[in-house]
Amino acid sequence: MIQETDSMDQILTKGPGISRKTLMWLAMAGVLVVAVGLLWPAVRRWARAEQSVDLSRLQIATVVRGDLERDVAAQGRVVAANHPKLYSPTQGIVSLAVRPGETVKAGQVLATLASPDLESSLKQERSRLESLESELSRTDLSTRQQNQGDERTLKLRRVRLDSTHRDLDRAEKLRADGLLNQVDYERAKDAVRVAEVELEQAEGGGKLSREARDFEVQDRRRQIDRQRLVVADLERRVGELSLRAPFDGMVATIDVQNRDAVALNASILSVVDLSQFEVEAQIPETYAEESTPGTPAVVSYGSKDYPAELTAVSPEVQAGQVQGRIKFKGGTPEGLRQSLRVAVRLVFEKRPNVLKVPRGPFLEGGGGRRVYVLADGLASLRPIKVGATSVSEVEIVEGLNEGEQVLLSEMDQFNGAKTVLVRK
Repeated sequence: MIQETDSMDQILTKGPGISRKTLMWLAMAGVLVVAVGLLWPAVRRWARAEQSVDLSRLQIATVVRGDLERDVAAQGRVVAANHPKLYSPTQGIVSLAVRPGETVKAGQVLATLASPDLESSLKQERSRLESLESELSRTDLSTRQQNQGDERTLKLRRVRLDSTHRDLDRAEKLRADGLLNQVDYERAKDAVRVAEVELEQAEGGGKLSREARDFEVQDRRRQIDRQRLVVADLERRVGELSLRAPFDGMVATIDVQNRDAVALNASILSVVDLSQFEVEAQIPETYAEESTPGTPAVVSYGSKDYPAELTAVSPEVQAGQVQGRIKFKGGTPEGLRQSLRVAVRLVFEKRPNVLKVPRGPFLEGGGGRRVYVLADGLASLRPIKVGATSVSEVEIVEGLNEGEQVLLSEMDQFNGAKTVLVRK
């Protein structure tokens, strides 16, 4: 039989103070109170939040004060300021002397056209000019001969008049002496009158003849002048058969093949001036009224910004955009090439010392009238009023204070909730 252990038990008296079990319970209660204190803000946020979202999905920015440039972004394409296209001056066979991308000098022959018809016309017109010049020489010689004959006739008429005057004088003396009858005396007087009439007619007729001959010579000279203009025009056209570079530059494109037959005014090639580049920008239609010549611009190329200026704006709207021409200020950047794509900003206004935030999807989603403000992990929807906008920033007129944090993310994901819990 097994004996019980009651004989081995000892009665212990309870000492003063808190028992170990009680201490354990108190420690657990303290830990619970601390945990509740730490978790209470989160619990309150959970209780107030209508929706929650992970922090990694959000774009957050701080409201700051500074200067804001009201601008608009546009896509630009580098073009040469001088990029003429050369056309065929007539129909013919083209012979190319250069290739695309080849550097050329001013006056260098780029292509030539063979036009037998034009060259034949030039030879014919030159021959006609020589014929007219020969006719003028003959006419001028004949005029001098006839003028000389008229002058001789006039002199003879004067000599004859003088002779008749002398005969009349003798007749008067003989008549006074009674040695000449009246008939012979009258005949002498008639001879003087006839000689005077002949001289008068010779002088008048000779003058008219000289005027007629001078007019004929002048007409011949005018014909020659007209013919020289015809020859000069043909020489110009024949000279244009050699297409020359208008300036130092580069051959951009060639639109024909060597030895092709081309028509009048057919496009042959284009040349670009590599020393002067501009930018063609496509500006949104909504900014067309503000985009005026002289508007400051910034061209971004190769991670650098270059100052520029809007010089011209097209009056025509195409596909919701207007085309503007932008010129660099302070020199053209190095390394630019024809048709190179660049980013362009047009700066319409500069506003100093304004509240601003980076531009984000919230601007379109909230219509610029509201935004979520983040504080202690809880984003609250707040009405705001925006002012000027730029490519990267938005001016805040009302509703926000400097240093506050806002959510830039798309607002549709919050489904219109007034408060959103941001989970870390």
